[in-house]
Amino acid sequence: MNASFALKGNVCHTPAPGRLEIRERGIVVCEDGVCRGVFDAVPERFAHLEVVDCGDRLILPGLVDLHTHAPQYAFCGTGMDYELMDWLYKVAFPEEIRYADAAYAEKAYGIFAQKLKEGATTRAVIFGTMHADATLTLMDLMEQCGVASLVGKVNMDRYAPAELTEPGAEQAAADTRRFIESCLKRGYVRTGPIVTPRFVPSCTDALMEKLGEIRREYDLPVQSHLSENPDEVAFVGELAPEAAFYGDAYDRFGLFGGDSRTVMAHCVYSTPEEVQRMLDNGVWVAHCPSSNMNIASGIAPARRYLEKGLHMGLGTDVSGGSSISMFRAVTDAIQVSKMYWRYIDRDAKPLTFPEALYLATKGGGSFFGSIGSFEDGFVFDAIVLDDAAEPSPRPLSAADRLERAFYRELDRTGITMKFVDGIKVI
Repeated sequence: MNASFALKGNVCHTPAPGRLEIRERGIVVCEDGVCRGVFDAVPERFAHLEVVDCGDRLILPGLVDLHTHAPQYAFCGTGMDYELMDWLYKVAFPEEIRYADAAYAEKAYGIFAQKLKEGATTRAVIFGTMHADATLTLMDLMEQCGVASLVGKVNMDRYAPAELTEPGAEQAAADTRRFIESCLKRGYVRTGPIVTPRFVPSCTDALMEKLGEIRREYDLPVQSHLSENPDEVAFVGELAPEAAFYGDAYDRFGLFGGDSRTVMAHCVYSTPEEVQRMLDNGVWVAHCPSSNMNIASGIAPARRYLEKGLHMGLGTDVSGGSSISMFRAVTDAIQVSKMYWRYIDRDAKPLTFPEALYLATKGGGSFFGSIGSFEDGFVFDAIVLDDAAEPSPRPLSAADRLERAFYRELDRTGITMKFVDGIKVI
């Protein structure tokens, strides 16, 4: 199917936080990979387009995973009895060492890319490992599977196993430059590089300075972790006593928004000063509720961030998160917000389903541009969902069916079509 067509079905999207719009038996138009809006019938100017009748199925924007770790998918759902720092050394790092083996990397990343293709995710921001060649293999596979992505070669020159610690900032920077140049030569269409300091504990100031230079030279976005766990935050305070707060340790090197499009995962323990800097610098928050529960980090104040107007989306954070499903990420975000309201801040009301859906679509999609909505001018990323596997003895509205599909994780089996940039992936 080419990039100009129309889909007919129950069209659902959230053009604003908390505003779920559903057009039953509606028409959503894609012209040259760009959405032209939702209609009751095909407008005359689009009468020449093929109309694909999806019947009673649900049509919604593709979901955006703002934070995930491809090499960790291999052990997803295991090692959940540790807190962050122990988890890294006992579970995550031993697995990431394996990616020095090209054959293992290709096999593992092939599984990850296929699973991402099968699900509701149409765009993702992804950590690789410190191995440049393996990360390029991951990018090749992402390009082939059709999911649009930003992929980072991880940088670490301290506080990691010897096999994952690069011998100094100069070597780490050289490897990152080689990785970026290789990406540019390969001419990827759907995927691109992103500057990736793992987090402050694993990067010396010298490496951070080099990465800031690389970011400016190639005009690339940035991804990392921020204020995830109490022990981690305290460690950063010891390592960077000159920084006003955790995020300032990135900002000093130009790796915290401003001129650099930046996404920071977690932000569970961000101070008011850090939150204000994120707001001032336009930093995106990747809220990762599953991971924050599994490795006992805490609950990010998503309601407060939404009220303040921070850029925010959702991340699966595989494999701290135990599921690659973005449907699961939506319902996890709602559920942990209820615990935050019940036990931490009774003035921070829980997220609603339309709000969480917004975060997973337009909220996170904004990191990539005009993504995640069926408004005129947005890039046409979409999924078509068949929820017939969950019959009901009573009539259900399209809104009820949509909510139920997320809580029942029907993205695992119910996706019948998937489009990225208007191109059919499934």
